[in-house]
Amino acid sequence: MSRTPLVVSIALFATLALAASSPADARTRAKAKPRVAHSTATVIVSKPLADAHAVSTNAAAIARQFDRWLDGVETSGDVSGLAAAIVKDDQVLLERGIGYADWTTREPVAADTAFRLASLSKAFATAMAGILVHDGIMSWDTKIAGVLPTFTLADVAGSQKLTVRDIMSHRVGLPHNTYDRLLEQDEPYEVLVDRLKEVPMACPVGECYGYQNIAFSLIGDVTYAVTGDFFYHQVEKHIFHPLGMETATYGRDALEGTKSWARPHRRVANGWRPFVPSENYYRVAPAAGVNASIHDMEQWLIAQMGGRPRVLPPDVLDQLHTPLVSTEHDLVSTPWRRGRLFNAQYALGWRVYDYAGTTLVFHAGAVQGYRAMIAFLPKYRFGAVMLWNCESAVPSGLMPMLIDRYLGLPEVNWAGLDHGETEDLAGGAD
Repeated sequence: MSRTPLVVSIALFATLALAASSPADARTRAKAKPRVAHSTATVIVSKPLADAHAVSTNAAAIARQFDRWLDGVETSGDVSGLAAAIVKDDQVLLERGIGYADWTTREPVAADTAFRLASLSKAFATAMAGILVHDGIMSWDTKIAGVLPTFTLADVAGSQKLTVRDIMSHRVGLPHNTYDRLLEQDEPYEVLVDRLKEVPMACPVGECYGYQNIAFSLIGDVTYAVTGDFFYHQVEKHIFHPLGMETATYGRDALEGTKSWARPHRRVANGWRPFVPSENYYRVAPAAGVNASIHDMEQWLIAQMGGRPRVLPPDVLDQLHTPLVSTEHDLVSTPWRRGRLFNAQYALGWRVYDYAGTTLVFHAGAVQGYRAMIAFLPKYRFGAVMLWNCESAVPSGLMPMLIDRYLGLPEVNWAGLDHGETEDLAGGAD
């Protein structure tokens, strides 16, 4: 059968003025409401649909192709250090590190080098919540106010309805990323979570999507209230240890105490320069506090794809991966999303995409000096993880290239690996 998939074409409009705009202009546009752009040029982007007969039957060969792409990234110098893994079913097809954990000492990235996971941490928090629900300790519909009686929002009546499911799917009703900037200015979590009552609501509780770090981390307080134990202890006991995630930890002190850990890096004239990791997002541990190696993340990916049912039972995974709220901005946030996604939603700590007609479970993470990305196709139990210790966008494009290749979709150089490319198609981590 032909490997050419059914194609649905859509028109995207762009102007030369937008292409030449400054980064500040781009930030302004990101905050603005969508509007029609008048243009003298039309770019046609084809959205293919995956053909089940075109899906690869040789995942190992796909992994070898990805390995060659990593060769190109390593040669280019576009990252200071990166670790990647590809998993099919319960088998690790690729485990590789390139570059350096510390550019100054030339310590290489290894399988046990710990990186910050940033927002990939959210899936650990939702999994922990799912285990507590599975064990009958709480419910997804447990009211936050019933467990934390001093907590309230500006909508006092609405805050009485706020559930565990709402905070973990970003349906609190607050504006996107509420108080993140104050967190970055070293304001304590305890102060910021109390001040949520001062924030005007963007919508009623449970009725719209607004990505959060402060409000999401209420699950840490809820966990302590219902178990009498610290949140990170519960994750260690129920997830890290049973999965054999030996270098997975929470917090900056634990990161820096790991035998091999990836320093964050900034680009300088002659390469990369490490700097001291920031503490701020570690203060919201459920949202962004996990450190882990690529070897740890292989075990996590296997578990998320159903390979460790004693740790993450099927009913827990079903809850975690069931879409709850639309995230329409994802459809246009980067070129690969514009070219592949038909639908985008948020579940519990995971983004769930209709990727060329196939379900893709995905998340990305970003904190200062670190980026991370994880994605898998539940139907085929095929997925990958990448962790890197700089703010390069290039690796972000490798993930859709891998998924495209596995599904037999038309090849697009989303990562811009050829340095003759004039456009960076990768987009950033979110």
